Amino acid sequence: MSRQSPVRVANASGFLGDRARALREMVEGGHVDVVTGDYLAEVTMLILGKQQAKDPSAGYAAAFLAHLEPALATVLTKGIKVVVNAGGLNPAGLAKAVQALAERLGLAPRVATVQGDDLRGRLPALFEAGELLANLETGEPLPREAGFVRTANAYLGAWGIVRALEAGADIVICPRVTDASLVVGAAAFWHGWSRDAWDCLAGAVAAGHVIECGTQATGGNYSSFQEILGLEHPGFPLAEIHADGSSVITKHAGTGGQVSIGTVTAQLVYEVESTRYLNPDVVTHLDTIALSEEGPDRVALRGTRGSPPPETTKVAITTRGPFRNEMTLVAVGLDVDAKLALFERAARAALARTKAQVEFQRIGTANVDAASQDEASAFLRVVATSENEAAVGRIFSSALVELGLASYPGLFMLGAPGPAVEVGGYWPAKISQSLLEHSVTLPDGTTEPIGALEPVPVPVPVPVPVPDSGYEYGAPDTQRLPLGTLVDARSGDKGSDANVGLWVRSDEAFAWLRSALTVDRFRELLPEARDLRVERYELANLRALNFVVRGLLRGGAVATTRFDRQAKALGEYLRSRIVDIPRTLLLR
Repeated sequence: MSRQSPVRVANASGFLGDRARALREMVEGGHVDVVTGDYLAEVTMLILGKQQAKDPSAGYAAAFLAHLEPALATVLTKGIKVVVNAGGLNPAGLAKAVQALAERLGLAPRVATVQGDDLRGRLPALFEAGELLANLETGEPLPREAGFVRTANAYLGAWGIVRALEAGADIVICPRVTDASLVVGAAAFWHGWSRDAWDCLAGAVAAGHVIECGTQATGGNYSSFQEILGLEHPGFPLAEIHADGSSVITKHAGTGGQVSIGTVTAQLVYEVESTRYLNPDVVTHLDTIALSEEGPDRVALRGTRGSPPPETTKVAITTRGPFRNEMTLVAVGLDVDAKLALFERAARAALARTKAQVEFQRIGTANVDAASQDEASAFLRVVATSENEAAVGRIFSSALVELGLASYPGLFMLGAPGPAVEVGGYWPAKISQSLLEHSVTLPDGTTEPIGALEPVPVPVPVPVPVPDSGYEYGAPDTQRLPLGTLVDARSGDKGSDANVGLWVRSDEAFAWLRSALTVDRFRELLPEARDLRVERYELANLRALNFVVRGLLRGGAVATTRFDRQAKALGEYLRSRIVDIPRTLLLR
């Protein structure tokens, strides 16, 4: 199929717990051709793995059924396609549940499933063949103990989705495809793209990356959120994708929030690494994307270039991890440092026999002569981790509670002690795409394989040297202000790593930003990164810099003890740091 009109692809879910009515809002609120939904993340896969371990018929995002029920009749009446990755670990199980739901409603959708990502049953053979590479972050080989792995999913591309839509599917249920693949599959089907239409595919990846997180593209989690009206209930985004891969990001008329160059930039720099965004079907060159305002709530993405995909694809493995418990205490008023130091000494002594790994994290600042007790309070978060469940269960809780009347004045705890929880582990790896058993089960029940392309090596981009903009750091014609006075930011997690995208709104401001914010200066602003590897990449078309902090999250969102587990607020912290900003930029 090849059409000249753009395909209107909407998003109705950015994560497992997103707005339940969004699918109905998108199919009833205006014209769309395809609605996509992203339900999966590393943490979600671990959750689904635990569910399936208790019930083999589980393992999918059951919330999708509640999202679909009020919208299904409209979907079928209007001929809208629905493409979601809610299948998780059990796409066939969700397909069966969708058919049961439809039968109860008196409807008959054509349902297809994509599969081939789940490597759990193939791990022994892959190990023996030496095909599954070691942990990408640590270089360690994956332990082979029985039951150690909870989930092992390769990231699939878009061509199973394309084939399902070609076969007339109304609903395509996917497992762990890449987030953008939901959109790429819809656009490639609509426009009849070949598998080597690199620029077209890359443009669809860019559009998919913008809308995959739902209302984050319409003002949600946006650092300049005070500019956005209607954030109490923002509309979900949609992308009008043209035959050449260019697109316009927009939303239904009359909905809250806003689509602007800023909100789109925020998504383009979110959870990326270098200037090359690797997907199983294409490498998207982020530094080629050009944005322009096309009208109210309409931002165009043009010029996106693509190149052949890498020979390998990512495998996200979650494992049985150690047990963890935590408690948070409050200290109020004077001598807070001494109070918390006393408790830490006593707690370490009480917990020494457990041999658990214990961390003490100070949160907040207690103001002197505060206007309220809350403003005079600071928190101490105590986190204990151990392979021994009892050590961080009853023993941990009892040891800290026993200090309640024997430590600093005014001590109280936030909530009652809880049981130990198995936190799991995260193990990123790679596998050759040629080894995947990617397939699609069509609405008529037949299953077809989706072959891989010939492998192509992908060059590693080299961070560019920082140019001299003419602005001198600390010069007398500057003013000390928060970085966020001039700079927007969006941050997130990439396994154990975190990324922070920072951008400005004028060429003059970007000339200052790119020279002032070196890796060394970034480390000064983010002390936690002082001893970590930091990479810096420029996206000049977006007036943006992207910093990747390797190892900040130590084991990824499923395992890190960091308070901000997915680095969602890292960018906001950086924006609060005081820097020297040229006064000439403040006058613009």
